[in-house]
Amino acid sequence: MNDFTKKTFANGVRYIAAPMKGIETATILVMFGAGSRYETPETNGMSHFLEHMFFKGTQKRPTSLDITKELDGVGAEFNAFTSKDHTGYYIKVASQHLPLAIDVVSDMLLNSKFDETELEKEKGVIVEEINMYRDNPMMYVSDIFEEEMYKGNSLGWLISGSHETVRASTRQAMVDYKNTHYRGDNTVVALAGNLPDNVEQLVEAHFSLLPGEPKPKSKDNFEFPKFDLIQNEPRLNLLQRKSEQAQIGFGFPAYSYFHPDETAQQVLATILGGNMSSRLFIEVREERGLAYMVRAGVNKYQDVGNFMVQAGLDKSRLVPAIEVIRQEMEKLKSQPVAEDELQRAKDYLQGKIAISLEDSSHVAQWYSELELLTYEIKTPTQKIEDVQEVTSENVQRVAEELFDPKKATLAVIGPFENADEFRSALS
Repeated sequence: MNDFTKKTFANGVRYIAAPMKGIETATILVMFGAGSRYETPETNGMSHFLEHMFFKGTQKRPTSLDITKELDGVGAEFNAFTSKDHTGYYIKVASQHLPLAIDVVSDMLLNSKFDETELEKEKGVIVEEINMYRDNPMMYVSDIFEEEMYKGNSLGWLISGSHETVRASTRQAMVDYKNTHYRGDNTVVALAGNLPDNVEQLVEAHFSLLPGEPKPKSKDNFEFPKFDLIQNEPRLNLLQRKSEQAQIGFGFPAYSYFHPDETAQQVLATILGGNMSSRLFIEVREERGLAYMVRAGVNKYQDVGNFMVQAGLDKSRLVPAIEVIRQEMEKLKSQPVAEDELQRAKDYLQGKIAISLEDSSHVAQWYSELELLTYEIKTPTQKIEDVQEVTSENVQRVAEELFDPKKATLAVIGPFENADEFRSALS
């Protein structure tokens, strides 16, 4: 779990191999520093659209069916994902089929045709995907929460783009975007699992054709517009929907990947709402019956982060529920966390890390995200050590810094006509 090899190829591609003993699978994950925050208002959604188009055929495998039949034929798991600051493509296979997986994913990423007919058809697919997310308040509330918190910055834009930007996309704009961001120095290729001895040679042979050259990486030199927080009063974003339940996202600006208290804020989130023995789960759901789902978590980016409580609440008691959530936050600011509760939270995080890293796909994602977004790899053991070093004083200090009422953001989706009724819960 802690052994890995890292190398930078001549074109800037960063290669990472993490061998795992006792398993029969292997995963290749190729990750790029490309996402919605790198886009312009006109190209919003391009990172996600491009992800779709890489599966539509290459010269060697002309159609999407040619790609999927070859991978289905060996029982592979494969997919891709787009975030605000990275995009990834992975294939997980029985280890003897890893050379095929490397060949297929490199072929897709280097030789896709971006056929005009397929592009036009895919616009309809993506529009329906946008509709699907908008029709699911539990999924959509985090989008409108970040839209409000990061208003005026590309970090607040939807990953999918809008109906209008998707329909306006052109092949040339897509190729231009790919050529700008899909370059060697902006690429991490991570492999994990039961790896063959020649895996490095296989990867270098397939990805050496990606244009680029090694470039130094720095947390002070990003290729997107950084977010500068200017907020002196609470913010509110209401989306009116007919529903029996109200979904909320309530939170505050938080720490980036690079902040020294980044681990302490994870422990804080766990104590507040990270599991079924957390304070919010007990108080909001078990004691008061206000919600079925309530949780707290942290979203981290390279320049900023956010701490968000999400809940599906009784629509008739929404304001009292928000007040309960705020009361629990205030307790964490005013009262030190008991040592036994703190240790349970730390052990919970340690257990989650250990469980997730039994899977080769999660191991590949662990190493690739750290390398791409922080330029520094911490092994799971090093991360666990960081978690265990968090003190009650750290947690209380972070709560005091983050839970500033003037910097609160509340997003609500539900059957409400007027946002004014929620402002009292923020004051």
